[in-house]
Amino acid sequence: MQFPKFVEFHEEGPREGFQSEKQHYPLAQRAALVDALTDTGLRRIQVASFVSPKMVPTMADAPQLFAAIRKREGVRHTALWLSVRGFEQAAATPGVDLDGKLFFYTTERFCQANNSCGTQEHRRRQLEWLDAYQHRGLPLEAVYIIAAFGCQHEGVVPVEAVLDIVDFVAGACAERGLPLPHLYLGDTVGWANPEEVKRRVRAVRERAPGVRVGLHLHDTRGMGAANFYAALQEGVDLFDSSVAGLGGCPFSNHADMQAAGNVCTEDMVQMCHELGIATGIDLDRLIEASRLAERIIGRTLSGRSMHSGSLDAHRAALAAA
Repeated sequence: MQFPKFVEFHEEGPREGFQSEKQHYPLAQRAALVDALTDTGLRRIQVASFVSPKMVPTMADAPQLFAAIRKREGVRHTALWLSVRGFEQAAATPGVDLDGKLFFYTTERFCQANNSCGTQEHRRRQLEWLDAYQHRGLPLEAVYIIAAFGCQHEGVVPVEAVLDIVDFVAGACAERGLPLPHLYLGDTVGWANPEEVKRRVRAVRERAPGVRVGLHLHDTRGMGAANFYAALQEGVDLFDSSVAGLGGCPFSNHADMQAAGNVCTEDMVQMCHELGIATGIDLDRLIEASRLAERIIGRTLSGRSMHSGSLDAHRAALAAA
């Protein structure tokens, strides 16, 4: 076991969290949360999505939100899109830091629920995205394997389904002379467990030697921190997360969306710091941002450090007493 020396967090709360809410929160409040996160040391913050306003009405004002946030050198403010049209909208919006990414589904029914098409058609569409990126000179940075551990619609996902996507991506990149991007394993609906995290990370690395593996974890069933720790044991150094544990896919078929949030950024940063792993993040500022998120949402959120405070803050208080 060897922990990474530095862990990179990609913050998704402003997009992942607010898209899951039925209420549309004021733009000024959401911009204030992004600005607070921008001051924490996070390097990448996913601000909003460019998707159908009929399907996700809470993201209809994405261009206005990007216009309202404060930019800071060294911090990328990114967006999500689910079509070439959405990508073009993002590309035309000032303030969006484009990051080339593709998404692949392990199961038919989840793909149908999220995209109204099957997995083979969706693969074809992803290649169109790749063509659009290349046309703009945008590098392909990441590929997401959605429901890489299990599917709320179809059940357990075999490792072979994950590796089939790895093979497809490797082939598509080879045909275009592109390097293999980061490969994210998405525990999109909270089916992972620590041993399966280790098994699948190892399987992907064996199939694609040298690839950087990332994880998109959810804490749907209380396994998020354990799965995060298991990934650290495998040397994984790249994670998506959400401030205060916000988030959840609105098409994931959960009984209660409040249980579907992403792994909590400040809690995972706290774990890293206690293990001696650097993150470049000011944890106390991040906790303040999480408390702001809770005030905006108007209910108790699932993060723990935001309610207890950081251990460093307590150590400082004891030292000063």
